[in-house]
Parts: sequence; C-alpha cells; structure tokens
Amino acid sequence: MKVSKQDFKRFSKQIILKNIGIAGQKKIFNSKVLVVGAGGLGCPLILYLANSGVGTIGIIDDDKVDLSNLNRQILFSLQDIGKFKVYQAKKIIKKINKKIKVKIFKNKINKKNIKNIFKDFEIICDGSDNFETRYLINDHCLKYKKILISAAISKFDGQIFNFNFKKKIPCFRCFMPETPNLDNNCETDGIVSTLAGIAGTLQANEVIKTILNTKNDLIGKVLVFNSITSNFRKIKLTKNSDCIEECVKN
Repeated sequence: MKVSKQDFKRFSKQIILKNIGIAGQKKIFNSKVLVVGAGGLGCPLILYLANSGVGTIGIIDDDKVDLSNLNRQILFSLQDIGKFKVYQAKKIIKKINKKIKVKIFKNKINKKNIKNIFKDFEIICDGSDNFETRYLINDHCLKYKKILISAAISKFDGQIFNFNFKKKIPCFRCFMPETPNLDNNCETDGIVSTLAGIAGTLQANEVIKTILNTKNDLIGKVLVFNSITSNFRKIKLTKNSDCIEECVKN
C-alpha cells in the first residue's frame, strides 16, 4: 500500500513521529495481523489496528453477539445482537478505512485448521477465552516462528505477553505449564469493562511496536497490571527445562 496524499493527511500525526515517518507507516500498511477472538480484547485491538493503518487484518471467531457482550465488546451495539461477530467487525473496519483487506474466519481454531488460517499472517494476536486454545496457538507460533502478542484478563487484572519466537525466549507453557482451574472465567468471576479496553489497547501497541521493529523491553517478559490500583509491573519469564520439546530446542 502506497502513501497517498490522503493517507499522508490521515496518518500525519503518526508520520511526523521520529520512530515512524513515511517508512514506518509503509511498514504498517504492508503488515498482516490475525486477531483470534472478537471479544473484549479483540474489539479495542481491532479498532486500533484499523485506525493505525494495518493493511491486512484477519479475524477468527465463531460466536454471535449477545446482550451480555455489550458492556466491554465495543465494536458492537444492540442492533448487532444475534449476528456473527466477524461480519459485524468487518463492517466496522471498512467504515474506518475501506483500503484495509479484511479476512474473516467463522471458525473455532483447532489442530486441523490452524496451519491454513495462520499461514498468511506475520503477527498473531491471542484474545481467546480458554487455555486449550491458548496452548494450541502458542505451540503453533513457536513451531513456525510466528510473533505472538497475547493478552489475558480476569476481574480487575490483566496480563500482556510479546512472544517473538524468532528469538530464543520462553513460551506461554513456560509461564503456565498446566491448565489452571477451568471453573474460573469471566462468566463466573466477572470482569470490569475498562480492563478489556486497557488490555486490548496495550495489545495493539505491542503490535505496532513489533511492526516498526522498535526496541521492545517486553519480549521474554509479562506485563501484569491491576485496574483498581493502577499498578503495572514487568516480570521476566524463565525457560522451563521440562517444557515441550519445541520450546527447549528453541
């Protein structure tokens, strides 16, 4: 995608930044990012990817919009209830910028389809709501050296990861070797709406930093934050020698 006069005006506030410029904006235009889950994390993430000028955005989600989604899933409104999220998300993206290529997948990720869905994307954003999917995405990105930007939220707490598997770093399984109590999720524990916005926006920020290849202090670490105390801290991840073979060899 070239930088036209209209593009220059639209993205001028980014282009004038020393770390971006026209060259950086072209990188954003030419990037391909897949968002797994158009939920509380995926919605603000998708909005900021689109508004930043990401050239190709993929969205995978098999769910329909429900009334209970609307407090935190900011792409949707009352008129969208009962409609598939991927279709509504695509409409919003095209309203923001019709030049963006939008690829939608009305599927659940599984071992059979993950390779085919992920193959055309450089950066994978995980906003899934279950650990089975998180482990599957982690293992695939690790094997094929994809960049995985992952986020997780619960109650008032959030976590952001940047797994650049082109580097020798720990993986998600190193951080969480075993599936935690599956009885705990946002359906049972609840979640404050603003937390989803904060985490999804931070995810988008990691994507833009990665596209621009700026110095990134979050690679190999987890950013943990609490929306009540407003405390943010980075914790260095450690390689688990008992992790899966693909991780130990990396």
